[in-house]
Amino acid sequence: MQKLNWDDFKVAHTVAKAGSLAKAATQLRCNHTTVLRHINRLEDALNVKLFIRHQRGYQLTDAGHIMTETLADLDTQFIALEDKLQSIQQEFSGKIRITTVTSYSAMLAPAMHQFRKAYPKVRIELLATDEVIPAQSGNIHVALRAGPEPKEPDLIARHVLSLKMAYFASQDYVAEHGQPKHESDFNNFHWLMPDKTKHHIPFINQVIQHLQNENIVYTSNQFLDIQSAVVSGMGIGPLSDNDAKRYSNLVRLDQCPMLSSENVGALWYTYHKDLKQNAKIRALYDVLVQHTRHLATG
Repeated sequence: MQKLNWDDFKVAHTVAKAGSLAKAATQLRCNHTTVLRHINRLEDALNVKLFIRHQRGYQLTDAGHIMTETLADLDTQFIALEDKLQSIQQEFSGKIRITTVTSYSAMLAPAMHQFRKAYPKVRIELLATDEVIPAQSGNIHVALRAGPEPKEPDLIARHVLSLKMAYFASQDYVAEHGQPKHESDFNNFHWLMPDKTKHHIPFINQVIQHLQNENIVYTSNQFLDIQSAVVSGMGIGPLSDNDAKRYSNLVRLDQCPMLSSENVGALWYTYHKDLKQNAKIRALYDVLVQHTRHLATG
């Protein structure tokens, strides 16, 4: 049996993800012939076919599927190893991968700018998504998560700021339609609400339960869209107090207790416990807290 070469596995994994030799060659920055040589050498060494060659590209055999599933986990482990080794060096260089909910990604820009001024050799990669990316996946270093304190094992969660939400409408809308005084009044108004992906939030759910579908005139999976619609005067919708303060034409609807009861949550800076000694992660947290202090609520 020929000696196996790790580079051959790396190339084969790239082909499997790319679906063709040409795309893999582009990603690996080499030519088509070099990629094919790696594939042939690996299959010869294993005496197993990993790919079925088609005009449409390279399709995986059963053995190929096993290889890619295993190597995907190895990729994650290598990323984690890279992070651990960089943590030991404590150098402010390389990259830091951050994920946060889309509603707060823009808010982070001043802090990110200050962090880059202090540590110009660090590259920031920001992924704005409402999906929770597990810290143990190795795909991120830091997650900024809104809501209750995360309690997952092996996860460190540090408080950044407190958040409060309420329901608002524009002054023009309130002047024309008034505002609800009781939940029995809700269906006399137009509502701008998050879609079903946000209905698990208690502050949203308790209102949705009282609304008829025809009175929910606008929905979005992004709170930023709801905010824009409320500011435009389309109807009533939920905003954080911090966001509402930026608009002089908004009225906080406090005549109905269900709408004015403040839902206190928080923004959490989370990372895997293996990265607790990482100097970049500690420094970024300090900068973030400093630059969001003015947003904190009581």
